Amino acid sequence: MPKSMKDFVADAKGRVDTVSPGTALQASKDSGDLILDVREASELESDGRIVGAVHIPRGLLEANADPDTGKGNDRLLNQRGADSRVHVLCASGARATLAADCLGQMGYNATVIEGGLENWKKEDLPVQS
Repeated sequence: MPKSMKDFVADAKGRVDTVSPGTALQASKDSGDLILDVREASELESDGRIVGAVHIPRGLLEANADPDTGKGNDRLLNQRGADSRVHVLCASGARATLAADCLGQMGYNATVIEGGLENWKKEDLPVQS
């Protein structure tokens, strides 16, 4: 039977941890954890962006997370195998769950920011227009 995106997300949820938006923000300040936004550029324009977050659209994640591609994102690559974490955010959580699962398989300590940007805004955390 073919799998749906919902199936892939449900499978990935069993392998990744979640953190609240406030916890992710505090950890980025206190421990040098990275906030990774995997939304599309148009979403950043329309819905705002998290100041200090690294933006890599979900479709480009693996190339940016792999040091062997020559296209890696330095801020993300510095987190690989480190004690700090990568907290992944999208609009509501599905893409972030898939991304965090992938990063975990690539050697990163990745979590999902629970509820994505939607929850971030509900917690009244800073968003840049």
